[in-house]
Amino acid sequence: MSHPTPSVTLDIVSDVVCPWCVIGYKTLERALGSLGLTESAAVRFRPFELNPHMPAGGQHLGEHIAQKYGSSSEQSRTARARLTSLGESLGFAFRFSEDSRIYNTWKAHQLLHWAHETAGARAQIELQLALFSAYFTAGEPIDQVEVLARVAEQAGLPAQEAADVLYDERYAGLVRAEAEAFRDKGIHAVPSVVINGRSLLTGAQSEDVFVRALTRALEPAAEARP
Repeated sequence: MSHPTPSVTLDIVSDVVCPWCVIGYKTLERALGSLGLTESAAVRFRPFELNPHMPAGGQHLGEHIAQKYGSSSEQSRTARARLTSLGESLGFAFRFSEDSRIYNTWKAHQLLHWAHETAGARAQIELQLALFSAYFTAGEPIDQVEVLARVAEQAGLPAQEAADVLYDERYAGLVRAEAEAFRDKGIHAVPSVVINGRSLLTGAQSEDVFVRALTRALEPAAEARP
C-alpha cells in the first residue's frame, strides 16, 4: 500500500535586504531537495524588518554597516567577498559595489503577503527570489512602488495589482500583526526557520543541519504509518 509523501511546514522569517537570508534559503532548498521534499514541504516567508526606520531612498550600505555594527571598511569588504563566494557556490550572484545602498522593506513585505494570499506559496517563493535578485544582483531601489511592481511582474504576478496593493496598503495591518506575532515568539534575528510550528533554527545553517532537523521533524509521521 502506498502512502503520501510526508511533509513539513516551514515558516521562514526573513528580510529582503538580509544576505544571510539568501544563503539560508538556498541552503534549505538544497536540503529539501536531498530529502525529496521540494514539492511537498509547505514553505512560507514571514516578515521581519531589519531597518524599520530607514528613510525613503535608503542609506549607503558601507555607512549603514559602520554605524549599525561598527565594522571597518576592510571588515565590510571581507564580509562581502565571503558572501559573494558563498552565493556563487549556491547559484546566486551577489554584486556588491562601493555605491550599494540598503533600503526599507516594509512595502516588499506587503507585496510578499499579497502574493501568498492571492496566488499561493509557490508564487510567494518566486517573488521572494525575484526580490533577492533585484536587490542583491541588480542593485534595484526596492523601496519604490514602480520597482516592486516590475519585480512582481517578472515573477509572474500582475504589475498593476501589485502597485495598487502597495498604494492602498490593504495588507499593512495583517503584515504588521504577523511580524509582531513572530517577535512575540522570541524571534529577533534573521533568517529564522520554524519547523512544524515548534522547532526553531536561527541563522544561515549548513545543509547538514537542515537535513538533520527536517529528518527529525518527519520521524513522528514515519512512526505513525501502519
